[in-house]
Order: sequence, then structure tokens, then C-alpha cells
Amino acid sequence: MLIITGTGKNRQLYMKPFIRTLFIISALSISSCGNNKGISEEETAQAKTPVEICQISIGSIHDDLLFFGTSVYLKRNMVTAPIPAFVAKVTIKLGDKVNKGELLYILQSKESRAIGNGYLGRDTSLLGFGMIKVLAPASGIISTLDKQQTGDYVLEGTQLCTIAESNDLAFQVNVPFELTQFTKAGSNCTLILPDNSVHEGFFIKALTAMNINAQTQTILARGRENLLLPENLIIKVSVRKGNSATAQLLPKTAILTDEMMVDYWVMKLINDSVAIKIPITIGNKNQDKIEVVNPHFNTSDKIICIGNYGLPDTALVKIIKQ
Repeated sequence: MLIITGTGKNRQLYMKPFIRTLFIISALSISSCGNNKGISEEETAQAKTPVEICQISIGSIHDDLLFFGTSVYLKRNMVTAPIPAFVAKVTIKLGDKVNKGELLYILQSKESRAIGNGYLGRDTSLLGFGMIKVLAPASGIISTLDKQQTGDYVLEGTQLCTIAESNDLAFQVNVPFELTQFTKAGSNCTLILPDNSVHEGFFIKALTAMNINAQTQTILARGRENLLLPENLIIKVSVRKGNSATAQLLPKTAILTDEMMVDYWVMKLINDSVAIKIPITIGNKNQDKIEVVNPHFNTSDKIICIGNYGLPDTALVKIIKQ
């Protein structure tokens, strides 16, 4: 609290320094507030999002669908004993690849065994008597080996082994029902094995049953070459959905979408510092690029490909790379 003493002219002289000091302090405060406001507005006006840009390219793009399939042999040959006999020799093991006409078993008849090998060896006219060769009826893989112990006695018609025919190897491909239009009989596909080897194939027919849980239909596919593979091998099956020869292409990072992936848009620069939102319609796509069907862009248009996420319409940006 300021105490001013005196009256008349003396009182006024004591007040002048006080008023002058108060005025200066007020002026400095107002000036300081004004300067801070100006700096804040200037900094806000200059705040720009750093972005990288790209241009539209014209080229070819295809859209591939990827399914999973399981190997299965559609035809199996059951090898049986032609007569009641003893198993004298087994030349195969489970999983072996065999060719048509290859020796699988040698059987010895009861009569031959009763006479004895010693006697048969002395009489050349009986050489090979009662010894039955069992040959492979088709090429394929030994999928079951029912008799592998020599000396076993088998009756006529006893199953010895099973050969899964290699030329009847197929793949059961699980396809969502809405995409079965791309897997019609005769249409091409690409088979990708777990070792990343790629083989050309085609679809042969659709089975009538649906998977009740996944709602997929089983489509049978086959390779164009003779493949010898184990059953139940899981492979990838690629199907080409479409192809555009002169498409407008943008990197995937340049395309923005909503949570439901219904609306798509890009951020296009109208000058060096302002980007606007342009709704688009997309077409085919692959791992790197997406086709823009509408609208038509010029190859000189600048599209933001990095730093575009979350930008509002008419956003202020700063190009750091193009």
C-alpha cells in the first residue's frame, strides 16, 4: 500500500512518479502479450506435415486369389495274392516309388515248399516251379504295405500292398462359394509346393459337399506334369482373377480407406504445400500396387504415399522426398 502525504501541489508531485511507473508496467505487459500471440500464430501457420510423394504409373496388373489345397490320390491299386502261397521275398518298402511292371513280391506255392529247395535245385526241369512273381500293376507310391514278413502264409486274394497311382494325384482345394466362378473345370491355376517350387495346374471338377463351418466347396485340381508327392501335403493354389493392361497404378501406401474398407481415397497435392482428399474407385491389386479405376489422374499429379495417414482435407504438408 502506497501512503502519500502532503496537500495541494506537493501531493501531485508525489503521485506523478507512481502513475508513470504503473503506465510503463502496463504497456510492457500488453506488448509482451501481443508479441507472444504473434509468435504462436506464426508457428501454427508454419506447422506442416512432412510427406513423401509419388506419381501415377501406367502398366499391367493382375489380381491373384490364393487358396489352400491338400494332395490326395484318387485311384489306388490293391495288389493281392494270386494263389495260396508263402511270402518268399519282399522287394519294396512303405513309401517307395515304383514303376509299372516292377517286381514287388515273390511267392512260393505250397507244392514248391513241400518238395523243398534242395530237390528243385538238382532237377533243372523244375527250376522256378511254384515261384510266383507279383509285379506292380501301375506306377505310383506304396501307400500301404500289408505283408512285409517273409515266410508268412497268405490265402488267395489276400491284400499284399496298395499302390497309389501317380497319374491320379489330385489336390482338394477349399474355395469360398462366392469365388467358385474362378475355379471352373478346365481353368488354369498355379500350384506352389512347401519347398516353393511352382507347377502349372488346372481344375478338373467340383465336389458336391460343402464344409459346414468354413462354407467352402472342395474343387479338385491336378498338375500338368506327373508329380510324385505324399498324401495330405498342404500346398498353395494361386488363381488369376483378372488382368488390366493399361491400368493406373499407385503404391499400396498411397491408398487410404475407412475401417470397413468401403470408401477409398488418396491425398493429392494442389500446390507444394496443400493436399486435398480425392475419392477413388480401386480395381485389381497385387502385393505392391493397386489399380485406380476412377478418377483419371495425370502422370504429373503428385500423390502422397508416405505421411498421408490421418491427414484432413486441405492439409498443410511439406515435401521431403519425391
